[in-house]
Amino acid sequence: MRTKATVFLGGGRITSALAAGLRLGGYPGEIVVYDRNPAKLRALRRESRVEIARDLKSAVERAGMLVVAVRPASVAELLKEVAACGARAPTLCVSLAAGIPLRKLRGQLGPATRWVRAMPSPVCRMGRGLTALNFDQSVTRSERRRVRSLFALVGAVLEIPEKQFDVFTAVYSSSHGYHALANLAKAAQASGLDRATALTAAAHALSDGILYWRESGQRLEDLLREAVTPGGIAAATMNAMDAAGYPLAMKAGIRAAIQQARRNARR
Repeated sequence: MRTKATVFLGGGRITSALAAGLRLGGYPGEIVVYDRNPAKLRALRRESRVEIARDLKSAVERAGMLVVAVRPASVAELLKEVAACGARAPTLCVSLAAGIPLRKLRGQLGPATRWVRAMPSPVCRMGRGLTALNFDQSVTRSERRRVRSLFALVGAVLEIPEKQFDVFTAVYSSSHGYHALANLAKAAQASGLDRATALTAAAHALSDGILYWRESGQRLEDLLREAVTPGGIAAATMNAMDAAGYPLAMKAGIRAAIQQARRNARR
């Protein structure tokens, strides 16, 4: 008998990031991936030494933990295919689909299947990710430990109520950092810096400042007071950005993300 594996249904970006992070973190178990795209599977095998499932049935048969890693719009159809593939689904399934609540997952693969929602960051590729977890009530203690241990290999793990998942999904994305970096560097270039210097200065402002906050243990409010001297350049910058609507833009972005997650839930 082959040992039971962690099986990913879907070989996209988040599977690629998790597989790489798990290998980096020393995960000793077998990682099996099923996807209809052969190019994705070949890339995953080269990068992270995953095993490729020849078909959906063989993937499900191998699974000790089944990870659903497809787009929200594809979840319902995929679960129908799993239920009809002729293999018994494992008792432990994890959904990475943003916005799809547990109530939409329960019972899809039979009453014996217990579901977990997980929202991992793509930064888990380098072991510095952040994953939110929510467990259905039926998930056992040992299964909860197993899931936490898996995601702890790729970064920090939080367990939060499901009602907070949509907001967490909107806020935690590394895209906020990339978006801020791109716009701050673009503004610096427009004001006279060359591109390389603009990116260096903007990256320092964002990543190094946040790293200091995380490692110093100081309150964010105290660091802001320290950095933004009244009458100084930083104060002028912050005041102008606030007046231009920076806080309102942030709120609008978060609202839009939450609304999209809720549309996913209605699929």
